[in-house]
Parts: sequence; C-alpha cells; structure tokens
Amino acid sequence: MAVWHVRDFTPDDLEAVVRLDAESGTTDQPAVFRLSEAVAALQAQHPSVVAIADGHLIGAAIGRVDGDRAWVLRISLHPSWRNLGLGTALLSALEHRLQAAGARTLAAVLPEDETGTAALCNSGFTRRQGLTYFEKAQAVTAQDPAVLASLGALVPPTGLWEKLAGMGREKALIERRIVLPLANAELADEHGVEPPQAVVLFGPPGTGKSTFAQAVAGRLGWPFVELFPSRLALEGGIATGLGRRFDEISQLDHVLVFIDEVEEVAGRRNLADPASVGVVNELLKSIVRFRDRDGRLLICATNTVAALDPAFLRHGRFDYVLPVGPPDHEARRALWGSYLAKAGADADTTALADASEGFTPADIKQAARAVAQTAFERTLDTGNRTQATTDDYLRTIRTTRPTVTSDMALEFAEHSVRYGRT
Repeated sequence: MAVWHVRDFTPDDLEAVVRLDAESGTTDQPAVFRLSEAVAALQAQHPSVVAIADGHLIGAAIGRVDGDRAWVLRISLHPSWRNLGLGTALLSALEHRLQAAGARTLAAVLPEDETGTAALCNSGFTRRQGLTYFEKAQAVTAQDPAVLASLGALVPPTGLWEKLAGMGREKALIERRIVLPLANAELADEHGVEPPQAVVLFGPPGTGKSTFAQAVAGRLGWPFVELFPSRLALEGGIATGLGRRFDEISQLDHVLVFIDEVEEVAGRRNLADPASVGVVNELLKSIVRFRDRDGRLLICATNTVAALDPAFLRHGRFDYVLPVGPPDHEARRALWGSYLAKAGADADTTALADASEGFTPADIKQAARAVAQTAFERTLDTGNRTQATTDDYLRTIRTTRPTVTSDMALEFAEHSVRYGRT
C-alpha cells in the first residue's frame, strides 16, 4: 500500500473533503459539528490538513481556533485507510498548526467510536468522564434576523411556563392540545394528529391569556410576534397593516403570532360599515395563507368571545377555542403559595384562597405586591425585619376589588359551553 503525504488544505481540496466526509463515518450518530461548520472553517482558512496517496485525497483533519482554545471539527479517513496510523498522523500535523495559531487547549467532541476516536487517544488527548453534552436547536434561521427585527419579535424565556403557578387545569389543556403536538410533530404525524396552527383563548381579563401565549413560544423556542391593532391602523388602515404584517411573517420558518383583544379586528361585521367588513375579510384571508405552512401558530385572545364574527370561529380556521378562566380554589392556593415563598412569609394559603374567590392571577399578584410593599416599609420604619402575616394578606384582599364579578363568572361558564372547542 502506498505511503501517504500530509499537507495543508487548499481550496481545490474542498470537493474531495466533502465527498470523503460522507464515506468516513463509523457510527449512525450525527456529528456534533455539522459539515457546514467544518466547511465554513475551511473557507475561513482555519488550520486544516489533508492526506494524499497516489494522487487521491484519503484523509482530512479540520480545526477551528476560538481564542486560546481550538476545536478538532473533523477527522475523516477513507475506509480502506483505517487502523494504519493515518488518523494519528493527521492529528499530529493539525496540532502543530493549531498551536502555531495561538491555541493552548485542544478539544474534540465525537460520538462514541466515531472515526478519529483512536487517533485522539493515541495523541494524548484525555477522555473527560462524567460530562454530558447539551444541545438546543434554535428555530430562527440565518436569513430571519432582519424580518424578526422589523416585526419586533422576541423569543420568550423557557422558564415562563413554570412561572404560571396555579393554573394547572389550563396548563394541562394547553400543553396537551398545543405544545406537545408541535414539539413532537413526527410522533403526532404517526398517530394521525395534525399539530394546531390557529387557536383562540377566551376568558375574563387578567386570567393570563397573554402570558400563556408567550409561555408556549418559550416552550417551543419560537419567535413571538405580537400584532397590535392600534398600531396597524397607522399603516394606511388596519386591513392594509394586517396584510403587510402577515406577508412579512410568511418569510419565517417558525413563529408564534399573537393578537390580543382580537375582537377589535374580528368583531361581528356591520354591513353599514365597509371599513370594518374589510378588516375582518383581510384577517380571514390572512389566516388561510398563514395555515399554508407547518411550524407556525396563531394565538388570538379575547375577553368577549361572543363579540367575534361567526365566520372567524368556523372550523378550519381555528383548531381550538380554549377557555382560560379564573383560578379555582386549588389554583388560588398555589398562586398564593408562590408569592408567599418569594416574600419569605408564613401565611395560611387555604384562608387566602377562600377569601380571594373570584380573583384572577393578576388580582392575586397585585394584592401580594401590596402586602410585600407594606412589610418592606414596616421593616425600614422599625429597623427590624418583619414578615407579613395571614391577617396582613386578608386585610389587603378585603380592600381589593376582584376583576371577575359573579355575572362575569356566569357568562364565562355559559360561553365555555357554547363556544369552547377543546
């Protein structure tokens, strides 16, 4: 068998290196560094070497220097040249070039038993035990940032879902109907489940509909884009603004679009008002276009589901119409418990839950904040740290007007039966 020759990579070698990469693998596990990253390192002229025998490229080692640390992105060998010391020779040559480029630590991450593992061991690399490699794929593509910026998009933190304390019933429903099918699209498809593309959340104000929408985006790792009807009106009219925004959104691979108080743009059409008819018609057309592609979700929220145009809620436009109501007794206990823990207070959550019937999460948050402020000021005034008591919370609850009246609660229960689609 001919002797190989190791030399620096040149741009003319690129095609052969890519072809060799496809032949070199010895495991079904995907490489940690994608081929595109290796090619980018080659094109940026990071230290890399190839091995030549009889005029053919039979091996390659690709590096990348990041400050004083360098990564071995690839060790590729033609199958007929394995176990002959070629990998060690390539790695030795690459090491010298990486060190000359300023690297003081050399590192590599490979699937177990992948090509190059033996070469790394033979070259004095230490296998670090007890480490777990973590990876998270982001939904935003390379060409998206300009579009995202123009839309004012953001990716909410993943922990927002956990902060929705106390809304266990709503969380379970939203997670099972919305999050899980979208996060496990392939498995859903195997079961004949079509992931949702458009959902309506309805319920009294302050029940957390906006927070739920952001939390879903955080769970999925998708950009969150909120459309504000009042701002769209400044763009040549709401209908024109809607069309323009949905055209921009169509350029994104993954996105969660949120419209709060959607009744402003989807209320019952009044034939005597052509402008309102045009707005609803444009939104209905936009929803149809939006649903043309997978990996996108529209969430609309409203306090008054009965005010929406009947065509807006028709099957085929929205997959689910989900009620998000005031927290029940157990949910209120959990909400109070989360705020007590944050304040370091010791109070009777059952008593607080009993006293705050009809309170929304926003009401409970406001009452808890007021008590915390009072305890803070009392500590400053006395010089002694004081903790809020059950009586402190109960006094504040009695002076806090609940958002949801008994009439509103009855109306929500009726609408849940009449309009809910879960």
